[in-house]
Amino acid sequence: MANIMVLDDVSDAGVLIKRILERKGHSVIAFTEEESALAHAGKNVVDLAILDIKLKKMTGIEVLEELKKINSEIKVIMLTGYPTLDTARESLRLGAQEYCVKPIDKEELESKVAEVLG
Repeated sequence: MANIMVLDDVSDAGVLIKRILERKGHSVIAFTEEESALAHAGKNVVDLAILDIKLKKMTGIEVLEELKKINSEIKVIMLTGYPTLDTARESLRLGAQEYCVKPIDKEELESKVAEVLG
């Protein structure tokens, strides 16, 4: 299964996603700090990153840009509780494969992850 990284400034959200995806057999690590997530991606194989758009120091869009510099092949799903056309467009333009709206729907998350990982 896949190595998945989750970055959300709310630790409960990361834990929830981690639980859902680990039940599907994936290896998941959750972060609340952008620097830790980027450092992890620089040192480990990450097949998929799930990024919240609203973070503490950076935006999810900025983290997406940095991740693509580290590994241009990484797959990305963006999460947001505040969906806008601009953030959706920008995310997809920078290479995100999917865009999910919070609150997270378990079935939607599982199907989007399966789809993105192909």
